[in-house]
Amino acid sequence: MNRLKPSVRYLVRQSLCATLLCAAAAVVNAAPGPAVVLPPLTQPASGEHHVGKVIWADLVTPDLDAAKRFYGALFGWSFRDVPGDSKYSLVLLDDEPLGGIFQKALPPGQSAQPAWLTFLGVRDVNAARAIALQHGGTVLVKPHDYPQRGRQAILSDPDGAVFAVLAANGGDPSDYLAEPGQWIWSSLLVKDPEQELAFYKSLFGYDVYNAAEEGDPQHYILSADGYARVGLNALPADSMRRHPHWLNFVRVTDAADSARKVVELGGRVLVEPRVDRHGGQLAVLADPSGAIFGVMEWSDTDTKREPQ
Repeated sequence: MNRLKPSVRYLVRQSLCATLLCAAAAVVNAAPGPAVVLPPLTQPASGEHHVGKVIWADLVTPDLDAAKRFYGALFGWSFRDVPGDSKYSLVLLDDEPLGGIFQKALPPGQSAQPAWLTFLGVRDVNAARAIALQHGGTVLVKPHDYPQRGRQAILSDPDGAVFAVLAANGGDPSDYLAEPGQWIWSSLLVKDPEQELAFYKSLFGYDVYNAAEEGDPQHYILSADGYARVGLNALPADSMRRHPHWLNFVRVTDAADSARKVVELGGRVLVEPRVDRHGGQLAVLADPSGAIFGVMEWSDTDTKREPQ
């Protein structure tokens, strides 16, 4: 995913935290088989490594073809099947890969639902696994290798939010402002912010900024290499039925128009378009299968440097 260099104040997402309808993720064993030929994240190889940056996202869904129709119509994404697994397809924008879709049947009688799985960059997956375990995390899918892509594992944090770590063979994508249709931001919604801050700081070495204002729920910006990487928000007090989770946003030119299209395509609007702190609008949506994602407007004239 692409990372802009915003003012911390411009990335406060309190209005989202206060109203988001949360859902459980179904991502255990959500990984393509070992025979799948996954391309490298960057071609040519970037040689860059940005620990703690969101560098990829996979949709875990029971209907691959339906997901292609929905996201292709909504964002103009195209798709490319990969050798070795008919249930996995790359997501592309202007022929550049930005994620994948993995078809996985949901076990009957379980409350889990389709979800986007967030991948964060690391240099050493085995070391990340060990640190996660030392600080209360859980290994859901043990580390495994894809020859061109790199080594990855699926973990959960102490609050139960599921994510993946990836050490990319050719390096991570460079930092630049996302274009419409690309991922632009990621938020983590949790029940115990202090515990979660300690976990992710230990795992990725983040610098932490308290971005909450008077009367706001707890809200933090996690930064690395001088770039804001992730927002961490406290779930509302009435969150007994809301599960900690990652939420990824796609940049759009018109959040309200995207919300209308989602409904036309069979999805739902979970948080109506609203003005964010940086002046654009954001919305939280669900595709027809129930997988949650966000859309966010961003002006090229917005402040991109952190305060000195």
